[in-house]
Amino acid sequence: MSSDDLIRIDTPGAPDGGPEAAQPRPRSARPARPARVRIQRRALHGVLLLDKPLGLSSNDALQKAKWLLRAEKAGHTGTLDPLATGLLPLCFGAATKFSQVSLDADKGYRATVQLGVRTATGDAEGEVLATRPVAVDAAAVAAACAAFTGPIEQVPPMHSALKHQGKALYEYARAGVTIERAARAVTIHRIDIIDWQPEQARLVIDVLCSKGTYIRTLAEDIGERLGCGAHLSGLRRTRSGPVGIDRAVTLEALAAMSETEREACLQPPDVLLADWPRICLPAAEAARFLTGLRRRVTHPDCAQVRVYGPEPRALLGSAHVQAGELIADRLLSPSEVQALLNSEESTT
Repeated sequence: MSSDDLIRIDTPGAPDGGPEAAQPRPRSARPARPARVRIQRRALHGVLLLDKPLGLSSNDALQKAKWLLRAEKAGHTGTLDPLATGLLPLCFGAATKFSQVSLDADKGYRATVQLGVRTATGDAEGEVLATRPVAVDAAAVAAACAAFTGPIEQVPPMHSALKHQGKALYEYARAGVTIERAARAVTIHRIDIIDWQPEQARLVIDVLCSKGTYIRTLAEDIGERLGCGAHLSGLRRTRSGPVGIDRAVTLEALAAMSETEREACLQPPDVLLADWPRICLPAAEAARFLTGLRRRVTHPDCAQVRVYGPEPRALLGSAHVQAGELIADRLLSPSEVQALLNSEESTT
């Protein structure tokens, strides 16, 4: 008899270990466990442009979308802070091979900057460290934004997911430990002032920047340049590479759809490569390219191209061109190519 078949009963007058202390219970008397529903996962290939909600981590958003789509393999394309909303491309199946493309792509953000208040974390959740009067006009605000346009250096904030000896910096920050961080080079391509409200000392800007740019650091730096300090009070990602927020779907909307409608929300994997030059190969050359062989092409040298088979819609992978040779970087398998073709046929 296993230990699961015994129930420990402590009663007055029943000596420890006596006959009344351990009574066998028939298996039939056990409470029935609720049946666990197993989700049948399936192979899906494509990109879901998700509009991540406030307060949810990127991984939590990924897991919710993966569950709704019953997908086998999925990954996100770089973290978006829980306090930020907006575009989070999620890659499924074959599309995960191109997730690094989205990681490396330029990003677009709409940021709300509160001038006059510095916080411990650089955002609205941190403890207020200092408040200062804001005596600046629109011209000064424009000049401060212009000063941070172009190649700049930023020191990553302590409240960030950047790793140090295997731990995220925010873990050290929560423990009251400050780690020395080296400045890193980033590029801010443009800053557009969307709204400036001097009465509330609130600034709304659109930022187009390179990967690795910390918008909360940018907000703090703008505040320091204006002499009043600032923190980031709101952030929304609006663009990642060639894709924008206008094509994104919320988790709430996704949950309300049928399974067929959810699957129809998946964009083809090459949506992440849409701004790359395209090379189309004839059938015989496409087959050889898929085996990893270099092919001769009449195309100028190029660091990034997307490659298609006999039909423009048959994505084969990504490559680069050097000295007239097409050299594969990331290849789809023949089964993945066929799965993508079948998926497109079913939606047309």
